[in-house]
Amino acid sequence: MTDPDQPSSADLRHLRQAIDLSKLCPRSDTAFSVGALVVGADGVELARGYSRETDPHDHAEEVALARLEAGDPRLATATLYSSLEPCSTRASRPRSCTRLILDTPIPRVVFAWREPALFVDCTGAEDLRAAGRTVIEVPALAPDVRAVNAHLLTRS
Repeated sequence: MTDPDQPSSADLRHLRQAIDLSKLCPRSDTAFSVGALVVGADGVELARGYSRETDPHDHAEEVALARLEAGDPRLATATLYSSLEPCSTRASRPRSCTRLILDTPIPRVVFAWREPALFVDCTGAEDLRAAGRTVIEVPALAPDVRAVNAHLLTRS
């Protein structure tokens, strides 16, 4: 029997896809490059997005969620994969990615890297857990996400 609090091989595959999406982000000195996927319980990708894909202020989770109908019944058993912990605070928009996720029935979030306190203090994982969502962090893939965002981490 698999442990629902541990990433499966499918989780790792989808999370790597989210990391690959983050590499498509237009570079920014004021925001992380992030990729996100929403995947149904059957393993079928429902939506994807990456930071700054359609607007300079877009976050990856926001783009992916905007591509879905709010009443899509598949969301009740879907997983959202994000290369970076979903934000809990935003300067550019009124609702954080954590709030956008909580406004859906998506029960499970998997991410690779906790957002460092470079721009804001993030409590996305804690907020999602407190709301009853399953949150799985995969720190083994965090170095790949840090590499995509290395230009932000080496600023003086």
